[in-house]
Amino acid sequence: MPDSERTTRQEVTRFDREFLRSALALAAKPDIDHFLYISDAPISPDDLRRKQARKKLVYAVTAEPLAAELHGRKQRALVIPAYDYSRVERVKVALVSALAQGAFKEGDLVLCMTGRVGHAPDTLMQMRIGGSLDDRVAIEGIKLGEEFNSQVVDALIQLALQIGQEGYEGHPVGTIITIGDHNNVLEKSRQITINPFQGLGESERNVLDPKIREAIKNFSVLDGAFVIREDGVVLSAGRYLSAGDEDAKVPLGLGARHAAAANITAATQCLALVVSQTSGAVRLFKDGGILLELHQSARRT
Repeated sequence: MPDSERTTRQEVTRFDREFLRSALALAAKPDIDHFLYISDAPISPDDLRRKQARKKLVYAVTAEPLAAELHGRKQRALVIPAYDYSRVERVKVALVSALAQGAFKEGDLVLCMTGRVGHAPDTLMQMRIGGSLDDRVAIEGIKLGEEFNSQVVDALIQLALQIGQEGYEGHPVGTIITIGDHNNVLEKSRQITINPFQGLGESERNVLDPKIREAIKNFSVLDGAFVIREDGVVLSAGRYLSAGDEDAKVPLGLGARHAAAANITAATQCLALVVSQTSGAVRLFKDGGILLELHQSARRT
């Protein structure tokens, strides 16, 4: 049994069980399309006797083996990073993954249940796909257009979260990753360091390969941006983005990386992911503005 699951089960109280049963009763109602349960402690079979709630259940867990075990039980499950997000951020990350994998569609009403890592879920949130998560982020914005591969975007968001959380050898790092419209991005940028991906075959530098994502984490210490094609092929690292700033929308308090990401997405049709060196937060830019923000509660030490 994973440590997080063991900890959660040890701390479950009678009220926690009643709270879960109430959530399951709500999930069984016809208005709810999906019940997103963000926890590494699977719901017991006794509590899943409500057939409607069981059919709507989607787990978001932090361990691949647990997801595989749930799939073996014919239950839907997706994997999210195990970092210490706030409750709202955990819901955002899980919803982004679910949308990228086609588990939800626009207009679906999702009942989300989450809590602190290692504790029993203690929070319910109702989300309409296409509605607002907060004042800035709308889930409908994650529908990025047919030119973008949702698996690639999801993999890179998860990678950016890892870079923001772990840094490099214990030191915080920041970086920019552009996705798509690569010809225009390359035209509006220049190489400022040796490109470590030059000379590799396309099959050897696709971000859907975990080894390449690990390489990007290691090369994130380089100055400059990564340029990645829509299908996930890494074209370059260490690019200086030199687009103008006519249509960029950068909130006060954000630095040069965020300005560069806003500018390049205003000048081209690419997306840009920025990892803040200061906070580890991840922001996704499109059309010169922020489309998605993910803040981490604490960095790994």
